[in-house]
Amino acid sequence: MHFVKMHGLGNDFIVVDEFNAQSDRDYNKLAPMLCDRHFGIGADGIIIVLPSDIADARMRIVNADGSEAEMCGNGIRCFAKYVYETGIIKKQVLSVETLAGIMKPELFVEGGEVQKVKVDMGKPDFEPGAIPAFMPGTRIVERPLEVDGQPYAITSMSMGVPHTVIFVDDVDKMDITGLGPKIEKHPMFPKKTNVNFVEVLNDHEIRVRTWERGAGATLACGTGSCASAVAAAITGRTGRAVTVHLIAGQLEIQWAEDDTVFMTGPAAKVFQGDIEV
Repeated sequence: MHFVKMHGLGNDFIVVDEFNAQSDRDYNKLAPMLCDRHFGIGADGIIIVLPSDIADARMRIVNADGSEAEMCGNGIRCFAKYVYETGIIKKQVLSVETLAGIMKPELFVEGGEVQKVKVDMGKPDFEPGAIPAFMPGTRIVERPLEVDGQPYAITSMSMGVPHTVIFVDDVDKMDITGLGPKIEKHPMFPKKTNVNFVEVLNDHEIRVRTWERGAGATLACGTGSCASAVAAAITGRTGRAVTVHLIAGQLEIQWAEDDTVFMTGPAAKVFQGDIEV
């Protein structure tokens, strides 16, 4: 199997091109082996490039544990860079079919290479049924959630995938690998949830660390950065345009007046190769 290794601010992916010829590989079963950082290629997930009947191309995302993801913000930037630079789709605004709907990345190109990608990430949905979450009421904004006897104020929403945001004083002091999976798998979330720990620096900057559903602690999460920015704005901690500081870099997030969220950030190719599967 030929592959290309890519990352968006350290959130890394194995990209497999099946645009012109589809295989019968079971990526859900292969993912744990391929994504293993000691015995495989190593990645947070697999991106499969596929044709689409309703868009320019279709992006399929399989997490490192073999589960399927509806969408991935860092992943779609890698996807857009890949299809443009390989000549599959030579458009600077393209449409991509995902399980979360049609996404429309805009590419910023210099010298034939994609430097940044801006993505219309859609609108956040706070309705418990859309997340989904077993919590009464019309939306989950700073609502209490008890974990191991400790109450946490959570803000949850769907950004195509479920996200839960907790504001903290210092993200570096949080036990993300301890608390993250407990919230991810909390009975309130029947399809689990991504968990974002957010430190507000000022009214236009935040720091985010994410425990990603199906992948664990990641260096960056695009949809998580969007959810964190929206949560910061809706709770009055920031304005609607923020810089999100992640471990490996920054994303620019804008929550427009019509509630559409725009994410702008880089994507990079690391290496390519072949592996027997």
